[in-house]
Amino acid sequence: MGNYYGSGDQKFVPDVNPESLKKLAARSLKLKILHDEIAEPMLFTPPLSLGYPGDFAQSAYYPGPGIISKDEIAVVSQAMEDNSLFPENTRIRKAKSTGTPIFEVLQASVEQDELAQVLPLPGSEGTVRIIRGDHSHELARICSSLAEASRFAANDNQKSFIARYIESFRTGSLHAYRNSQRTWVRDKAPRIENIFGFVEPYRDPYGTRAEFEGLVAISDAEETKALTRLVEHSAKFIRRLPWADESSSEYDGKGPFEKALFEPPDFASVHTLAYCSSIIFPGINLPNYNDIRQECGFKNIIIANRMSAESNKAEICPFLDASEAETFQKHKFPAYYWWVVLHELLGHGTGKMMVQEEEDKYNFDIKNRPLDPLTGKPITSWYRPGQTWTGQFGDLATTVDECRAELVGAYLMDDSELLALFNFTDASEITAEDLTYNIYLQLGVDGLRGLQNFNVDDEKWGQAHSRAHFATLKCLLTDGGGFMTIECDPSEQTLIVRVDRSKIVTQGKPALGRMLLRLHMYRCTADVQACRSYYEELSRVDGEYLEWRQIVLAKNQPKWVFVQANTFLDGEEVTLKEYEPTSEGVVQSWAERTVR
Repeated sequence: MGNYYGSGDQKFVPDVNPESLKKLAARSLKLKILHDEIAEPMLFTPPLSLGYPGDFAQSAYYPGPGIISKDEIAVVSQAMEDNSLFPENTRIRKAKSTGTPIFEVLQASVEQDELAQVLPLPGSEGTVRIIRGDHSHELARICSSLAEASRFAANDNQKSFIARYIESFRTGSLHAYRNSQRTWVRDKAPRIENIFGFVEPYRDPYGTRAEFEGLVAISDAEETKALTRLVEHSAKFIRRLPWADESSSEYDGKGPFEKALFEPPDFASVHTLAYCSSIIFPGINLPNYNDIRQECGFKNIIIANRMSAESNKAEICPFLDASEAETFQKHKFPAYYWWVVLHELLGHGTGKMMVQEEEDKYNFDIKNRPLDPLTGKPITSWYRPGQTWTGQFGDLATTVDECRAELVGAYLMDDSELLALFNFTDASEITAEDLTYNIYLQLGVDGLRGLQNFNVDDEKWGQAHSRAHFATLKCLLTDGGGFMTIECDPSEQTLIVRVDRSKIVTQGKPALGRMLLRLHMYRCTADVQACRSYYEELSRVDGEYLEWRQIVLAKNQPKWVFVQANTFLDGEEVTLKEYEPTSEGVVQSWAERTVR
């Protein structure tokens, strides 16, 4: 991708004199060749950010000199969908612009074809060529390492999904990768957890092509026990979500837009040994394929050492009153930790898509369609055969999904029975009410911070979570009955989040619930147009919000840089080496990782 922030996608230009860098690179031929290749794209702007290719943005998902439009991406993506080709491990290159257009779909695989597979473009002139072998060299090395790792697999499930990883990476088949995820979900409570593949589509402006990531982590048995208590009581709290009717015996009190049986997922707290991704997330809920989630279940993974690193931050939040900032920091880790837990388990883990599976086969009663709680009338839309959440919602899918999950977690963070499971009560050192108050302050703070990832030049959001956080803040400000306010002092360049504790339950939570219900129903019923209209307006940045953005940027805190350990194998002995949390430590860790 180049020198772009993992969170926000804005380009950063190293603060180094170009001539000095050129002299440094001249010390060896290898450095000189590397410098000549990267100096210009690294040091000059535009582009200013990642996004649809154009005058101010670029994307490695759409490479080449020919500028491809959003509409052309949509047409090529439709051709792929019609031919059962999943997009996650692909890029699209516009190979010919004049005359009859030719588009090349570059599919990541070790294997390469002498002749490309050719597909027609639906409803227009032009052709699509499927070219395998993208990232062939890197994937060959990954497959070699996975084959070696398979020798140490703890069980047959692990051997099976590693074999399917290798098959997928060698051939480019995402059908093989999907099968790996079905097996991976069945590998319950492993001592060593892993994630590999083209997983998250956050950095694709179209919202479907994914970034390759890898994670290896060690499970923490004691921390996992606390999570297990929540899993065991999950059904009870699902019945308290806005689309459920706890008092009704129909649908087990969960309503028709929730799975009848909540299959308790594998839920683990882990300490990551290596996590290779542009964003190091505090929690993960996979797989991302909704049909597999509904058929086989899913896993929740909390990255405990990632979260504890954030809780150790010394900086005082600049968007809170000085009288509250220290207490907020003290309560932040437990509030944030359990919010992420609820986000992953009950945010990403709930909801039933209304799906037409075949011509006359539905997962709901088509002759007695369920009532939409937003309208009180039978639903009028659902997913047709072959349609998916990400395919239908495109660029909205990831941000709406994350927003919905954040809302579920926050919505339940005032439930005294739930918080008691985590040992937060009226008598605990940090009380249940303290935790609830902290979360609503956090919603305000995160909403303001999200503004730094809004690009005013093209009026686009650079990060799905940031857009979700701002949309939530805007909802609470406009629909929360005044329980939350932002005090702005332009002369002092300050923004202060204020929350009225006495109105959280009566005004704040109902506002969250109304927003949550809308997003849930749009998602369940494939109502793309209503979702786009609602969410785009709620995440629009104009007027005073642009003024707030300027203040947020002026108070911008340093970006996170994570220093990760390395392992070294000497015969049968494994040595772990950790590094100092400094710039030198980061450089040394990468140098000793010998990634070529």
